[in-house]
Amino acid sequence: MGLTVLMNAGPWLPVPPPGYGGIENVVATLVPELRRLGVRVVLASVETSTLPVDERISVFGDGQFPALQRPYNQVCGIAQAHLAGVVRALRARDDIDLVHDHVEAVGLATLAAMGPDAPPALHTLHWDLAKHPALYGHLDGGHRVRVNGVSAAQLARAPRRLREHAVGHVHLATPLAVDADRRPPTPKGDHVVVLGRINPGKGQDVGARLARRLGVPLVLAGPVGPYHRPADLAAAGAEARQNPDVRFFHEEVAPHLDGHLVRWVGTVAGQERDDLLAGARAALFPLRWEEPGGTAVVESLALGTPVVATGRGCLPELVEHGRTGLLAADEEELGDLLLAASVLDPRECRREAAVRFTPAVMARRYVELYERVRTPAAPVGDLQPA
Repeated sequence: MGLTVLMNAGPWLPVPPPGYGGIENVVATLVPELRRLGVRVVLASVETSTLPVDERISVFGDGQFPALQRPYNQVCGIAQAHLAGVVRALRARDDIDLVHDHVEAVGLATLAAMGPDAPPALHTLHWDLAKHPALYGHLDGGHRVRVNGVSAAQLARAPRRLREHAVGHVHLATPLAVDADRRPPTPKGDHVVVLGRINPGKGQDVGARLARRLGVPLVLAGPVGPYHRPADLAAAGAEARQNPDVRFFHEEVAPHLDGHLVRWVGTVAGQERDDLLAGARAALFPLRWEEPGGTAVVESLALGTPVVATGRGCLPELVEHGRTGLLAADEEELGDLLLAASVLDPRECRREAAVRFTPAVMARRYVELYERVRTPAAPVGDLQPA
């Protein structure tokens, strides 16, 4: 289609990431489908990225994620250094039709500050929009910089100024959804899975309490701060507890672990993750926060595993209550529904994923948004989200 997009994935992890990496996995899912549609992609990431693209831009050799554990004054310039490389590349060439940015806060701020001669830009919001109130409350992207959400619920809670820059939302996708309705069923075990980074918002402590009370085997899968394996966390010194997620794990989650009924297995990826999810009788999301996107939700559905969740954030957009999952209002109801999850048909989950959550569906939607962003737009304040 003759469109060249600079895809800014940021400096934190390679694309695709070796394990956990939400934004980088989204980029790795989106780019191949964009290229199949004829979009030429220039990837701004680290040199160790292996995703096939048309060109690469790199400032750092490898992912800088471990640096996030350092003091603020040692890490605060990393994203800015990466963005400076992106700006240099944009100013040195005239063939970039649009920048699709995924770098929290500094990506949006830098692109908005580049002025009217820079290419149009779409900034995807992957996170909680209560963050960065000063930036979002005073954003002025002119006619050139727009944003999109990863759910309608996320954008509905955005600050007014940010919402005025929105061109709509795009639900997340997973390669697992491709032909999900044609795969043979996986035999189900007794266990339930909570998949995701361990922190208070994801509610792993709630899930662990429920599992102990109900006698349901529970597997917690995901990193704790920078630690992806139980052995790595066990070897970390007391200073590791300065990380709030590590402190939360030790104080609120670890007391419920017994290595049998409730287990933490660390980060799982690839076939190991797929087998764990596909064999679970349910994927549990005991949320305390307004989940913006729900990657693990669509992965669970694609693998034929019903979702049992607190009905917050994007969950009501992704899960059809009584068909592909069960949505609760509170912790007490969540326990009741968890016991009822076995009545749901895994085939319905796979059918829904194959229709709604494939990479091709996501890519076509983004191409629509690219065209909206590139079309001369109304002044900020007159544009309404799709």
